[in-house]
Amino acid sequence: MTDSPETATSTATSTETATATIDRRLVDLAQALDAADPLRTHLKAFADAPGVRAYLDGNSLGRPLRDTPEKLAAFVRDDWGTRLIRSWDEQWMALPMELGDRIGRLTLGAAAGQTVVADSTSVLIYKLMRAAATADPSRTELVIEAGNFPTDRFLADGVAAETGMTVRWIEPDPVLGVQLADVEAVVSEKTALVSLSHVDYRSGALADMPAITAAARDAGALMMWDLCHSAGIIPMQLDAWGVDMAVGCTYKYLNGGPGSPAFAYLRREHQGLLRQPIHGWWSAADIFAMGQEYVPAADIRQLLSGTPPVTSMIAMQGMLDLIERATVEEIREKSLSLTDFAVRAYDEVLAPLGVRMLSPRDAVQRGGHVTIGHPDFRAVTQRLWGEGIIPDFRFPDGIRLGLSPLSTSHLETLTGVLAVRDALLSHDD
Repeated sequence: MTDSPETATSTATSTETATATIDRRLVDLAQALDAADPLRTHLKAFADAPGVRAYLDGNSLGRPLRDTPEKLAAFVRDDWGTRLIRSWDEQWMALPMELGDRIGRLTLGAAAGQTVVADSTSVLIYKLMRAAATADPSRTELVIEAGNFPTDRFLADGVAAETGMTVRWIEPDPVLGVQLADVEAVVSEKTALVSLSHVDYRSGALADMPAITAAARDAGALMMWDLCHSAGIIPMQLDAWGVDMAVGCTYKYLNGGPGSPAFAYLRREHQGLLRQPIHGWWSAADIFAMGQEYVPAADIRQLLSGTPPVTSMIAMQGMLDLIERATVEEIREKSLSLTDFAVRAYDEVLAPLGVRMLSPRDAVQRGGHVTIGHPDFRAVTQRLWGEGIIPDFRFPDGIRLGLSPLSTSHLETLTGVLAVRDALLSHDD
């Protein structure tokens, strides 16, 4: 026996009413959270993107600041256009180190003289990984997570091939990420380097940096962290926690723009001892000696190689100003609030549709994004982009909701989650 048309209509009406009630409750909560947000005034510092209703991909590419066009224009007009080559002596020669020091102070817990802005993330990881691999000939193994970002894994394979070393792969829980026990199970007197991501690029799982670093160092190994998904939103203390080296990009939460250069941290005790493999004139002890033999600088400049990309260092400076005013501790609090709210919205409107939670549910175990999964998400993401909702698709069936704290509100987060629901329902029709 089938329902009558009247019964079907009544059921549909009840469902619509229940959905509207949930939506209204979530909207009210989002607005209340935004009203109480101490960082809400910074939202207006970012440029508007016409046609975009919700930008949930700040963990891949941060929004530009509203004043970035004028700062770039002033650079071309004044620093480059007026001072010309004189700007090298006046400011640009020191810029990689000065900007590195500022990133270190504001976001890494690193004293001056240990951080430098230079090449791409890939090149800097290679430099440090290669230097660590050859630091102690008695150590023949590199430890890395099997699901780490492809660049990190590819580089580990390449360095191992170059040096005759063995790669030891950690295979952690795909949602919770690398745990201390995972590392303790593989490190030994053979381990030269442990290389891990602070925040898993897929699930957003946050690794226990101080405990894992201590385990690596207790085994006599060097510890390197990929900070691409944590620099600028998660407080850390690289100096105090004993981290040996770290690399991070600047186009995610540091908003430096597409392809902006990465930064590298090298603990002071290793400077002048570890030798990076790309010997360029900018890392020479006397940069203008033009000598026949390469003698590396004994300080952090030793990680440079060629002429630094000055133009690409401009945009991130405005974001560092913003981080200094907001503080990374307050930014983390906003991040926790945003991801907690995203999980709550997921529970109410997406979980009933068979969407899976692919991130840790405990906020303190997450970075700045929440990942959800459904077999239809590739097609759903394409539809969302066409409607001005911009999340991030990750193979095979995940959507990352990247919530950059200074540029994202709770209401914008909810707009994105509700749009995912609506697109998924429309896709199923």
